[in-house]
Amino acid sequence: MFSYLNVAEIIVSIVLIMLFLLQVRGGGLGGIFGSPDTVFRTRRGVERTLFRLTILLLVLFISISIVSIRIGP
Repeated sequence: MFSYLNVAEIIVSIVLIMLFLLQVRGGGLGGIFGSPDTVFRTRRGVERTLFRLTILLLVLFISISIVSIRIGP
C-alpha cells in the first residue's frame, strides 16, 4: 500500500510540474517599456481549465502526502 502511494505521489507531482509550466504568465517584459501590466483579465477556455486542474491536483498531492505520512513504512 505504501509503495502505491509513493508511485501516485510521484506521478501527481510530475503532472503538477507540467501544469505549472504550461500556464500563461502575466505581462512579462512589457512593464519595462511602459505598458501597464495591472490590467485585470479573467481566465477563459483552456487557461481556466488548466488553473482548476492545477488546484485539484495540488489538493490531491497534499492529501496523498498526508495519508502517506500517517501510514508510514
